[in-house]
Amino acid sequence: MFLKALGAKLFAKKVANKTAKWVDNPIETQNRVFREILQKASNTKFGKDHGFSKIQSHSDFEKSVPIRDYEALKEYVDEVVEGKEDILWPGKPLYFAKTSGTTSGAKYIPITKESIKHQVEASRNAILNYIHETGNTAFVNGKMIFLQGSPEMQKKNGIQLGRLSGISAHYVPNYLQKNRLPSWKTNCIDDWETKVNAIVEETINEDMTVIAGIPSWVQMYFEKLNTRSGKKVGELFQNFQLFIYGGVNYEPYRAKFENLIGRKVDSIELFPASEGFFAYQDSQKEKGMLLLLNSGIFYEFVKSDDFFEPNAKRITIKDVELHVNYVMIISTDAGLWAYNLGDTVQFISLNPYKVLVSGRIKHFISAFGEHVIAKEVEEAMQEAISQTDAQVNEFTVAPQIAAENDALPYHEWLVEFEKEPSDKVKFIQILDSSLQKQNSYYFDLIDGKVLQTLKVTSIRKDGFQSYMKSIGKLGGQNKVQRLANDRKLADALLAFKV
Repeated sequence: MFLKALGAKLFAKKVANKTAKWVDNPIETQNRVFREILQKASNTKFGKDHGFSKIQSHSDFEKSVPIRDYEALKEYVDEVVEGKEDILWPGKPLYFAKTSGTTSGAKYIPITKESIKHQVEASRNAILNYIHETGNTAFVNGKMIFLQGSPEMQKKNGIQLGRLSGISAHYVPNYLQKNRLPSWKTNCIDDWETKVNAIVEETINEDMTVIAGIPSWVQMYFEKLNTRSGKKVGELFQNFQLFIYGGVNYEPYRAKFENLIGRKVDSIELFPASEGFFAYQDSQKEKGMLLLLNSGIFYEFVKSDDFFEPNAKRITIKDVELHVNYVMIISTDAGLWAYNLGDTVQFISLNPYKVLVSGRIKHFISAFGEHVIAKEVEEAMQEAISQTDAQVNEFTVAPQIAAENDALPYHEWLVEFEKEPSDKVKFIQILDSSLQKQNSYYFDLIDGKVLQTLKVTSIRKDGFQSYMKSIGKLGGQNKVQRLANDRKLADALLAFKV
């Protein structure tokens, strides 16, 4: 046991030293990645179509390669899916990560031998960085669980196909395999509720020290543990020390988690996606995630406010500013070029480059010109929870234009409370005041009597889970949309209101 902990500390120090080298040379590191991926893909169909061999600068790249989302890149991806080689990246990808699409239906995101290596290294380094910073290695001897999709794979024209979390399950290192739960059989269960029940049975008597997953689904696991055992999670798993999460902001869930656990535990935030692993939390003392500049990804950024304008300016990390909302554009060693991931970020440090995920470029409310983003509603909710006795499981926000009795329109917050605030008026006032402080456009609309104060609609317990189940998106990598500019989600959730 001692040798394993010692080995983890030594390995963590080695990785920390390696990380420091590129962190201290961020511009040079990104320039090197830029040159390398262009050179490797220069003889692909995409590379030839876009003159990669002639590109010498970022300016050249901008002129040759327009920003694309999946739908715009689909003609190339379709050829890869058909089994053709050298289309977006040399050879064929090792995998396709299958995700839910929008107008294009299912999306097939290529994962190459180069990109999966970087994905695995990033998830490993996030934990090793934590060990190096804190000196804590006790958890390496306990059991670890990663709530994820099924690791079972299919084949599409000779290429393995699955969910990203399922693909990642194949890369758990040997030295962690005996510590890892759930069993392969349980991990392959498709129905999420059945799967979580089986995980509870497998883990309830184990010494769990690390638990990882999307907060909303880990919460479901914790609640079932609590019901099954009658104990707080921290009492049941006395050596539980580390929660690893990604996909959504943890802060709106934190108070509920600490109540379910019965104490505080350290946490590490990750920023992974099928398209790449972009950042991880590198400090327990500071907010934000370290942007991974040395992982086969070249980053560009476009100000969110300008994104839908023609010829919106594309910049690299050397020109980004603090606390500005940017759409993140990526070019990767999986063959995604000037690809609009859809996520928006804000830099909270430029030395090193650290980001917060602020939302999705398609997920905002601007029915009246306010352009409210996910980060703002999440911070408002966190403020309201911290200043009242409310406990919140889940929420989403939508505009209500057609208010009753010709009243002013408003933002409707659909909230599933674990515990309703004893003073709901105060709760709403804090939400609204916080949003006004963060967003000057929203303040002007309230102040100018264009909008009335937001309203809260209570959703019954497990209402969000019931809705997600009804649309076939319960568990796995699926997440509830935090806010929308229309009422499609909100109106569907009204079927589950208190």
